[in-house]
Amino acid sequence: MPDFFRRASIAVAAIAALTALNGVTAHAQTYPNKPITIVVPFGPGSGTDQLARVYAQALSTQYNVPVVVDNKAGASGFIASQYVAKAAPDGYTMLMTTNTTHAANEHLYKKLPYDPVKDFTPVALLAKGHMLLMVGPNSPIKSVADLIAAAKQSPGKLNFGSGSSSSRVAGELLRQMTGIDVVHVPYKSNPLGITDLLGGQIDFMFADAPTAMPQVSGGKLRALAASGTKRLATAPNVPTVDEAGVKGYDMSYWTAVYLPAGAPPAVTAKLNEMLLAATATPASVAFQAATSGELSTSTPEGLAKFQAAESRKWGTVIRAAGIEPE
Repeated sequence: MPDFFRRASIAVAAIAALTALNGVTAHAQTYPNKPITIVVPFGPGSGTDQLARVYAQALSTQYNVPVVVDNKAGASGFIASQYVAKAAPDGYTMLMTTNTTHAANEHLYKKLPYDPVKDFTPVALLAKGHMLLMVGPNSPIKSVADLIAAAKQSPGKLNFGSGSSSSRVAGELLRQMTGIDVVHVPYKSNPLGITDLLGGQIDFMFADAPTAMPQVSGGKLRALAASGTKRLATAPNVPTVDEAGVKGYDMSYWTAVYLPAGAPPAVTAKLNEMLLAATATPASVAFQAATSGELSTSTPEGLAKFQAAESRKWGTVIRAAGIEPE
């Protein structure tokens, strides 16, 4: 190639790159300037859904743009994850999800229709929380010890529901650590499982505190234990599973936000800033207090490292629980 044409080609490439960079910068400077969609992989009323609505209100008020929560429940979060992975990486479609889709599923299924690392841009860790082990109000089971005794007396007869990987693994870990034989019943989301628990179709289940607490405080369900190492502030009389006799038991979950892969760093940084500001609003703080949640935030880079560590941890837990990938 003659020197003139080579220099011309380099100049054209440089101008194109500068134009693209200026476009990204301009987009970041005006972001957000149109409606934002928060996609949730669980149904209405779930803990993630409730938290998403708190953030949607905060973001909408602060930035004067509509923020819509879109529930795409089912298939262990596959539907929502695939949807966001294929969306435009412009910052206007985000996934508010949990360890279910981004740490546990890769160990629960032999093949995922999405890649929890390659298909997403980490934005921010938001919160951590724990679950409650519950039975129906008319159940003869009054404690964890009662549950274990009933399961051992009638192997394979009792069943437990789950509407997320967290709730499923919590039940499976209890089964493994106590040696009981119980049957797993999957649901699209925890609220659907709770409906059947209320109706007596299932015997027990673990559910996230935001979903479980209204039923427990209202006397509709009986809480036997909390899944973490500490009692929930909103249920101080409920022991932990460890305190109830299953020594070493500990299960928690977390919530974070992701954009599709390829999201501009400037937009990702701006959204991180927006979410962390929303985390500090009175409504967000009140929600965490009411559900015994723990505010826990991060940078995009911090979420990437946290997710990698959590994936390793959940893999260990799932293998310990004896769960074979489906």
